[in-house]
Amino acid sequence: MRLIYRYALIVYLVILSAGNLFAQTDVYPADSLESQQDANGILSSIFSGKSSLADTSKKKKHSTWSVLPSAAYNPSVGFAVGVITSGGKYFGNPANTTLSVINAGAYISTNGLSTFEFKHNAFSSQNQWNLQGVMQIGKTIAKDNGLGTGRRNFGDGDFHMNDEHFPNNPNEFPVRYVYVKINERIYRKVARYFYVGAGLSFNLYSHIDDDRKNIPITETHNYRYSIRNGYPTNAYQANGVLVNFQFNNRDQPNRPFRGIYADVILKENETWLGSNRRALQLKVEFRKYWSLSDSNPEKVLAFWHWASYLLDGSVPYLDLPGTGSDAYGRIGRAFIIGRFKGLSFVYNEAEYRFPLTDNKLLSGVTFVNMESANNQRNISLFRYWEPGAGVGLRLLFNKYTRSNLCIDYGRGSYGSSGFFLGLNEVF
Repeated sequence: MRLIYRYALIVYLVILSAGNLFAQTDVYPADSLESQQDANGILSSIFSGKSSLADTSKKKKHSTWSVLPSAAYNPSVGFAVGVITSGGKYFGNPANTTLSVINAGAYISTNGLSTFEFKHNAFSSQNQWNLQGVMQIGKTIAKDNGLGTGRRNFGDGDFHMNDEHFPNNPNEFPVRYVYVKINERIYRKVARYFYVGAGLSFNLYSHIDDDRKNIPITETHNYRYSIRNGYPTNAYQANGVLVNFQFNNRDQPNRPFRGIYADVILKENETWLGSNRRALQLKVEFRKYWSLSDSNPEKVLAFWHWASYLLDGSVPYLDLPGTGSDAYGRIGRAFIIGRFKGLSFVYNEAEYRFPLTDNKLLSGVTFVNMESANNQRNISLFRYWEPGAGVGLRLLFNKYTRSNLCIDYGRGSYGSSGFFLGLNEVF
């Protein structure tokens, strides 16, 4: 019943905020782009030998496609180098059609890790159809601390399996693996700002190595969870069908200044799609953006709620929801990917965004977040919250698509800290 009350409150807030926004005009005054400077224009001027601010009085064709090399440090992967790219296009009248965006990136790191990501969010004319998709392929390593929140490290408790005794294991274990994740959803507008849709999700994990060195494999969290729930220990899949309900009146997907994005997803993992086990999950996402200035709309207060609840069945260990489990892997700045996870997981974040330079080339953010997860033993959801906070710098990547490069520093509980690099706003 507590879960029902929480979501009744969320639905009420969505309707209340939506009603307030319906009373406003649909088209907000656009901030002038002529005085703005972006990294794409600077690079073009370097290679062309012309000033990026030259001939601003003349009408000229602008590019909505940008490519930029990147280098960064992330506590999950070490030092990484790669390339990021972003593009956008209107497939209808910009007055009633949202900008369609494509973002992609690839990197390799000093830890011998690599990844490729391709993401798209496309809108047909008048937003009648919306196609969202993510493809991620990579080789990575995670420092695995077990399930639940509330302590520095979590053990799985004592248990017996096939007459073998497994003592408690409150330690951190590195785990390497290869993953392929494909998620594709299609939405149809059924009313103003409201959409219904369906999709498919494929999450494949292979070459799982607990990297335990002198530690018995029976102590690692992935091994113990897998044998306890009937999964192979070195490879498994979580493939399912999706049913989606969405409300979306954001002014722009890359870097919204105003509006609401709410998404409710029912995901059912099916064995006929290749899943090892059946599962039913409820996933809820809610985002709200307030522009605090008409003359300077980049001053934004933003809120993000993301949650995943296991309603029935089970999911494989590396597919359990937790830090970094959103489609863009941005949940939980201040912690490494997978630091906290559980059968169910809830996350909240608030962020203030503001320009640092008059030409909008540089911006800043401050943020606070907290996350909660349960386990299979004695830690319940919402019992313990793990906080994080930090600051960040933004480099305007392409002013026509509002694409930007994000560099954040976050600190969290148990002394966790790190720098985090990403393309476009975290949410």
